[in-house]
Amino acid sequence: MRNILALFVILLAVNSFAYTINSIKYEGMVNMSESVALRMLKFEVGEVVDDKMLDASIKTYYKQGYFEDIWTTLDKDGVLTFHFKEKPLISKIELKGWKENDTEIIDSVIGIKVGALYDEKKIEAAKKRIIETISQDGKIDSVVEVQKELLDNGSYKIVFVVNEGEEIVIEELRYSGVSGLDSDEFNEIIANKEREFMGWFWGRDDGKMNVNDLAYDPLRIRDIYMQHGYLDVDVKEPFAKVNFDNYTADISYQIKEGEVYTVSAITIEQQKQVIDDEKIKELIKLEIGKPFNVETFRNDSQKIKTLIADLSYAFVQVVPDLKKDKEKKEVEVVFKIAPGDKVKIRNVVIAGNSRTLDRIIRRELYLGPGDMYSLTDLSDSRNALGRLGFFDGNTIEEKRIDNKTMDLVVKVKEAPTGNIQLGGGYGSYGGLLVSIAVDDRNIWGSGINVGLKIERSELTSNYSFSISNPRLNDSDFSGNFSIYTSEYEYDDYTILTDGLSLGLGHRFTRHVSGYLGYGFSSNSYEFDENSTIYNEDDYYYENYSKSSVTVSIKYDDTDDFYLPRKGFMLSQSIEGAGLGGDTEFLKSRTSFGIYKGLEEWLGFDAIARYKAKINYVKEMGYLPVAERFYLGGIGSVRGYESYSLSPTVEDAQQNDGVRRVGGEFSASNSFEISFPLVPKAKMRLVTYLDWGYVSASGDAPLVGSSSSSAYLTNNISRGGFGAGLEWFSPVGPIQLMFSKPLAEEEGDKTAAFEFTMGQRF
Repeated sequence: MRNILALFVILLAVNSFAYTINSIKYEGMVNMSESVALRMLKFEVGEVVDDKMLDASIKTYYKQGYFEDIWTTLDKDGVLTFHFKEKPLISKIELKGWKENDTEIIDSVIGIKVGALYDEKKIEAAKKRIIETISQDGKIDSVVEVQKELLDNGSYKIVFVVNEGEEIVIEELRYSGVSGLDSDEFNEIIANKEREFMGWFWGRDDGKMNVNDLAYDPLRIRDIYMQHGYLDVDVKEPFAKVNFDNYTADISYQIKEGEVYTVSAITIEQQKQVIDDEKIKELIKLEIGKPFNVETFRNDSQKIKTLIADLSYAFVQVVPDLKKDKEKKEVEVVFKIAPGDKVKIRNVVIAGNSRTLDRIIRRELYLGPGDMYSLTDLSDSRNALGRLGFFDGNTIEEKRIDNKTMDLVVKVKEAPTGNIQLGGGYGSYGGLLVSIAVDDRNIWGSGINVGLKIERSELTSNYSFSISNPRLNDSDFSGNFSIYTSEYEYDDYTILTDGLSLGLGHRFTRHVSGYLGYGFSSNSYEFDENSTIYNEDDYYYENYSKSSVTVSIKYDDTDDFYLPRKGFMLSQSIEGAGLGGDTEFLKSRTSFGIYKGLEEWLGFDAIARYKAKINYVKEMGYLPVAERFYLGGIGSVRGYESYSLSPTVEDAQQNDGVRRVGGEFSASNSFEISFPLVPKAKMRLVTYLDWGYVSASGDAPLVGSSSSSAYLTNNISRGGFGAGLEWFSPVGPIQLMFSKPLAEEEGDKTAAFEFTMGQRF
């Protein structure tokens, strides 16, 4: 009887917490549909549920992250209602005290999007990311507070109020255990350097601590040692003693150098023989009997990988091994090569080209469907796309299909190629110069360049139309045509020129191209009524026509059209005038440029450039003054007006008593370093030093009534230096140059400011 009574009580208790569900409703739910919510339940209408099942359902909904609170009610008719209080939306996010209005920081660091649900955990995580980002600049004790404001529409405005901490300045760096090397070598590669005198000045080190780099600086020091053969070197983590009263620090390194190892042998171990070992050894720069150098070792490994990968072994692995003999202090260098299988290109996919036609991109690629893989061809394809100047950037991804096939995915980012180009400057002689050109280097995405130029200043006017196709019918031939008219005003006469040119080019290899062109121009003079140039003296001022043929060859392996970071360019042209027309001369033009990215050494995207031009002309019968050489301005010697540097002859009719008549030889060279200024805005700072030389030999051209045949100055050497802004603006590349002349002499025509738009840097 007692057992029956106990069972009855238990059944009564269970039934008191069990419910039959006749209907399910949802109230206050916005961010999730009812159909989805119903599928998440472990029961259905008509089933009996208990409190544990309801609690489990509430927890399931809560885990979705949409709700602040959830509860249920059940009426007498068996209607179960889930009530939701949803989290408010974030409709506005602001930063105060640090990086205000910087949308990139809000996206990348805060990581909370407008329209997201308010979540305390995400807010706290964002605060931590802000503090971590600030600490990367060497600042500690930063504080971030969050202010939230409930708006009328029920959403939140979130404001992150940042109080930046103080920067730690390194007062002293100490190295213990250094004897084999000079510790000054470390300062060239470590990120955390000791503050120098006048550290605030450009080019000096301010000593600000970069906390994130503290862990990497020992590895950099170790790498320097290994470049000198110290294979057992041990560089401990730096010890930083921080004075929080004035936020300065002393950093010390404990270094155990060990001994220098020399290379005893170099061994090649191929998993399967794909190339003769001797051909591999020809590439290796490490030398037996010389100290080991880890940088040379890495370069050798990459050369071997490229050599094997060019044989279609795309997945080759070169695993270097160092077998040290600690007693003899020698090391055997072993290159273990696992070539894998030869790989064929299955397909090439083009992506990101909203404007440029697929075929324009494909014709620049040296790999296509069915081709065997080559690492060099892949690298050259990237550079070829960069030299087009059509894209902000490009990547070629290798998508492995299996051990023997892969797809190439070419991703490009279109750049504006149709733009209005502006140029000009202000000088003491030429006044204000304004140049306007409408140009599209990739009209309708066809790869064809069409340009219309209008240039006007106080002294000049130029108008031209040109069209060129670098790949006629997608072949290795190119073609161009242009027609132009120009006017240049001197003190007492004006030169008017009408002309046209056309030519045909051919690409012989992926880096070498040639050109054959023809040009004709008609040149006439207009004299002021007070001009002193008489008929008997106007041999160099009579109207003339020029008919000339130009032959040129060019080598270019740079990686970008506007802003190359590696490679060099060399071109040579010869122009011969005399096939018809009045002029007879032979003119040579040589241009050279070399570009080197410095990020590997400096840790930021600096670029060094050296550019040079050498020109020579030989008179074969008649050489007009306008066909001689002049220097000055962007492209030769900045700090002087364009074409103002020239040999001179006496002419009393000129304001300064001399006339510029040009030279038969000129040479100019420029050294530039370009620094990132505002990377997000694609803005860079450039500093430069120019120097040029122009000279004349033999008799001077006849000018004016003096009939002078002697030069006042026949050798001109000038320089200039300055700084400028390089900006990839939405309407094209812009250069603003502020210059100071070097070796200036009385009578020189200087220019402090020049600008161009639409030209390559």
